[in-house]
Amino acid sequence: MHSWMKIVIQVIFLYLIYFFGVFLQNLFHLMIPGSIIGMIILFVLLQANFFQKEWVKDGSLFLVKYLPLLFIPATVGIMQYLLLFTSKGFLTVIVVLISTVLVMISSSWICQQLSERKEDVNKIKERKYSG
Repeated sequence: MHSWMKIVIQVIFLYLIYFFGVFLQNLFHLMIPGSIIGMIILFVLLQANFFQKEWVKDGSLFLVKYLPLLFIPATVGIMQYLLLFTSKGFLTVIVVLISTVLVMISSSWICQQLSERKEDVNKIKERKYSG
């Protein structure tokens, strides 16, 4: 099978999971967005070894590669609210900067904790198998 055909099939599969998440959100009137529900479903399927990551790897890499293009409509849409940014623009910039720093700090802290936990588990395994 050609690589582009494989990517198309994988992207369609990812979209089906997304649409299933949106369907569940509408069916149960959930406050969580359907896209997040779809990501949770994909995560659970991958963790449960229901299917292998190679089945969606190329399609997801393709989507991530062109992700910046998906932000262009949102950026252009901001132009409709230029008056809002001129009146409260400074406050908006401050909020964005603070939230970005908080996300970076919390992400790095979580990664550090997970890395240390993994090192501890590896040390325990080494002791168990060596002694």
